[in-house]
Amino acid sequence: AERLRAAVLDKGSLIDRDTVWELKRAALEPVLRVPLGPGRRAAYADFLAREGQALEDHATWCALAEVHGSDWSRWPEGLRDPRSAETARARAEVMDRVDFHSRLAWLTDAQLTAAQRTAREAGMPIGIVHDLAVGVHPGGADAWAQQDHFAAGMSVGAPPDAFNARGQDWGLPPWRPDRLAESGYAPFRRLLRALFHYAGALRIDHVMGLFRLWWVPQGRPPTEGTYVRYDAEAMLAVLVLEASRAGSLVIGEDLGTVEPGVRETLDRRGVLGTSVLWFERDWEGDGRPLPPARWRADCLATATTHDLPPTAARLTG
Repeated sequence: AERLRAAVLDKGSLIDRDTVWELKRAALEPVLRVPLGPGRRAAYADFLAREGQALEDHATWCALAEVHGSDWSRWPEGLRDPRSAETARARAEVMDRVDFHSRLAWLTDAQLTAAQRTAREAGMPIGIVHDLAVGVHPGGADAWAQQDHFAAGMSVGAPPDAFNARGQDWGLPPWRPDRLAESGYAPFRRLLRALFHYAGALRIDHVMGLFRLWWVPQGRPPTEGTYVRYDAEAMLAVLVLEASRAGSLVIGEDLGTVEPGVRETLDRRGVLGTSVLWFERDWEGDGRPLPPARWRADCLATATTHDLPPTAARLTG
């Protein structure tokens, strides 16, 4: 652990996440071997019942990944289908590891719940702001368990723009709009409900993806992608419904290529925008930074984002 810390903090190395996970697992294994008392066992049983199939799929993927590697598309053929007889047999063989990963999810749930409760009790009206990424890893648990809702052979990205002349390919499979509609948007609803369970606010990465996404065929450059439209009315209705049920705010990251009307539609639905210091300029006039009084209302105002250079680096050149 000390060696890892020194590598990252002193030498500025990239974080070796595989090694971090090995160290965490070495600490968690003995903790989870401690038997549960009656109260905690009942709480765990309630959690398993509440999370149901989604948690079982997640824990099964984690357990199978320990045996077969972390990209399910390279697993033995029968295991690539979460509902196959082979997967059911394999799950039974590693049930202790399925339970291990289910327990980790339960501990995470308990800690997030406690953190949000503590924040609220301390007088923070919002507390935790969760982040909904634009997609999931194609080799990961979500893509494995919900294959019928993701577009195989496609990747989400962005067209060429002022910041990136080649466009972008983020390597994430997009939702299939037809399958989402057929299911009554069930996977999207479940995802939002799980996040809002702990969140006073939710930031949605690339919120324009509720309207359209730039699909790039695998193996092709982003310039050869195309926009695929989603039913924005339905997607926003589900989002607003779940946010209202939870009493939470929604912040949309509406930066980059934003088609006309999107910001206005989000504003009408009560979804906040994102305004970044470096982009708030008088583009029609002298191009100089706008004073704060002239920024748009109803948005998260921020100095920078994770997509931009650190502010200290920008100021010092």
